Amino acid sequence: MLTSPPITHAAPLSGALLESLATAVLVLDEQLRIQYANHAAEQLLATSWLHLRQQAFADFLDGADWNAARLRQGLQAQQPYIQRGARLRGGGDAPLAVVDYAVTPLLGAGEAGQLLIELYPLDRLLHIHREDNRVTTNQATHALVRGMAHEIKNPLGGIRGAAQLLARQLGDGALAEYTEVIIHEADRLHKLVDRMLGARKLPSAQHVNIHQILERVRLIVQTEAGAALTLVRDYDPSLPEVWGDADQLIQVFLNIVRNAAQALLEMPPAQSAAPPCVVMRTRVLHQITIGAHRHPLICLVEVQDNGPGIGEELRETLFYPMVTGRAQGTGLGLPIAQSIMLQHGGLIECDSRPGQTVFKILVPFEPSNNHFEAGGAIHG
Repeated sequence: MLTSPPITHAAPLSGALLESLATAVLVLDEQLRIQYANHAAEQLLATSWLHLRQQAFADFLDGADWNAARLRQGLQAQQPYIQRGARLRGGGDAPLAVVDYAVTPLLGAGEAGQLLIELYPLDRLLHIHREDNRVTTNQATHALVRGMAHEIKNPLGGIRGAAQLLARQLGDGALAEYTEVIIHEADRLHKLVDRMLGARKLPSAQHVNIHQILERVRLIVQTEAGAALTLVRDYDPSLPEVWGDADQLIQVFLNIVRNAAQALLEMPPAQSAAPPCVVMRTRVLHQITIGAHRHPLICLVEVQDNGPGIGEELRETLFYPMVTGRAQGTGLGLPIAQSIMLQHGGLIECDSRPGQTVFKILVPFEPSNNHFEAGGAIHG
C-alpha cells in the first residue's frame, strides 16, 4: 500500500498524527478530489490509498446526499460545518453506511484551499455497545459455567466411587453390568464438564507465523472433507508474526474452519448453486482498540463460507455455551474459542447472511500489558 502524501497548509498537520487516528480523515482539493486519506479512511471506504488518490469525493456518497455547492461554499467562505446522516458508499461491493462528516477549510499562504473531512459512522457507537455486551456476557457466562462445572464434578466423583464399590460387592455378573453403565456415564459427564471449562492453563505465548497455523488447519480439514470441499487461501504474505500460543490458536481456527466445512457438507445440494467453498483470508487492520488496549496494527483472519448462513435466532447467542444450530453439535467449540482469543487479547466476531458467513478473528501482533486477561470489544 502506498504511503499517503503529507498535507501542507498554514498550520501543518502531522502525517504520523493523522495516521494514528481512529477517525477517518480525508483532504479534498478545490475540485473536491481526494488528496489524502488516513488508514481509518481506507478501512471505512474499503479502498486502498492507491485507488483513493485523486478520486472524487462524490463517488463515495449516495447521489441524494452529494452537495458540491455547499462544500465549495465552505471552502470559499472558510466556514466549517457538519453534514448529518450522509449515506456512504465504500469501494467495490462494500455496503452502504450512514455517517456524519465534519468539513473544515484549510488555506495555506499562497496555496489553493483544501477541505479537511472527518467521517463519523453513526453505527460505530451501536457496534461498540454490542461488542462490549457480547464480551461482558461471555465473561459472566464463563464464570457461571466454571462454577457449575465444579459443583457437578464433585458429586460425579462420589457417584463413580460408589458404583465401583458396589460392583465389587455384587457377585451377579448381570447386575455388575448396571454399575458399568453408571461408571461409564459418570466418566462421560466428567469429560463434558472438562470441555465446558475450556483450557486449564494460560497460553504459552510467543511470536508465531499465522500462515503456518492456518496451513496446518487447512491440511487437517481438507483431509477430512476430501474433494467435496474447496478451501481457498487468500493470504497477505507481508504480515509479521503474531503473538500467541500456537496450539491454542490451532484449536481456535480448527474449530471455526471445521464448523464451516461441516455446515457446507451437511447442506442439501439444492440450497446452493455454487460448490461448497471456504475462504481463509488474512489482512492487517489499523488503529483497533480491544478492551483497554489500542493496537496500531492487528492481524485479521477471516473464515468465509458460502453456506446457508446462521439463523437470526442464533446470531446473538452464538458464543454462549450449549448453543448450536447443528444436530450433532455440542455448542462448546465457539465459546471455548472466544475464551482463548480473549486470553490472547483478541476477539472473534461473526457476520452472517444467507449465502455468506464470515468469522473475523483478531489476533494481536504484540502482547498488551494485560494480554492474558479477558479483553473487551472492538472500538476502532
